[in-house]
Amino acid sequence: MGSESSFVIPDFGSSFNGKPVNEAASGPIGKELFEKEQEDLLSDLKDIPKKACDRRINEFVKRARAAKIHSYIISHLKEEMPFMMGKAKAQQRLFDNLADEFEKVKREHHLPAGDFPNIEQFREVLSGQNLDNFKRLKPKMIEAVDEMVSYDIPELLNKFRNPYDD
Repeated sequence: MGSESSFVIPDFGSSFNGKPVNEAASGPIGKELFEKEQEDLLSDLKDIPKKACDRRINEFVKRARAAKIHSYIISHLKEEMPFMMGKAKAQQRLFDNLADEFEKVKREHHLPAGDFPNIEQFREVLSGQNLDNFKRLKPKMIEAVDEMVSYDIPELLNKFRNPYDD
């Protein structure tokens, strides 16, 4: 039941009521500790909008890369299909051997394994589909995604800084 993240949530076990710290009750070390915790909390609160903006950009790039990978996979599977007879059996064979097909796509296009979808989930989604219904891959669209991720987004980020950066 452990968390997947190694991030430790800070525990600000103090009262931030706006009143000065009662040094008589907390002692000089307690006052110093409380003030440090207060500074940390305020700093974390100020970083929330910046982190949210950065997270949105990162998620957008991640989705663009996923769309590219999915396009390559579907295109590859479609190319492996026969033109005339035995399409249903060929499609089932491709779906059954999806791990091998992923490996072929990865090698052919020099793609990182970590960018590929979960095989079982992908197989489940594909199981109700007919590969003939998918359109052919348009290399210009892949080039546009690559250019956007590699050049356009970084250029925009340089031109228009995150408004929440200091």
